[in-house]
Amino acid sequence: MNDHASTTPSPGEARAKLWELIKDIRFAMFTTRHTNGYLHSRPMTTQNRRIDEDSSLWFFMSRANGPVDDIRHDACVNVVYADPGQDSYVSVSGNARIVDDMARKEQLWSKTNDAWFPRGPTDPDVALVEVRIAQAHYWDVKASKIVQLFKLAAAAVTGHPPQDLGEHAAVRMR
Repeated sequence: MNDHASTTPSPGEARAKLWELIKDIRFAMFTTRHTNGYLHSRPMTTQNRRIDEDSSLWFFMSRANGPVDDIRHDACVNVVYADPGQDSYVSVSGNARIVDDMARKEQLWSKTNDAWFPRGPTDPDVALVEVRIAQAHYWDVKASKIVQLFKLAAAAVTGHPPQDLGEHAAVRMR
């Protein structure tokens, strides 16, 4: 995939496309900057069923573990989604914050969260984290595996990067 097939969707189309690509991906890699300066990624589950009106993603995290402290230190985060079976990839950059809103916690809570937090959404250890999307990039390959292999082989022979493997867009949300 390359930037030659980039598109510039409308804001509404971009939001819809982002959600289309990430809505069925069970886990994302949530990256924070630790106080020692290093980046730290960990798998997290997106809690909302659609992108909020203000382009936010929601996560539950333990207050006793590192990510909450990292967010308090540096709110800039990155969330990466990958579905290799569908050849779709999304990188979301934004600002995270801890939100103390019991109604929102209960709205977003599902039984699967009980595996991580058996005392439920009222557990004081449960932190609700909002990531307000600033920008995102997505790559969505539409070409079949055979076409991809052919184009990659042709690129190796010609020395020119493969063209038109799929759709790539840079999306500014703020």
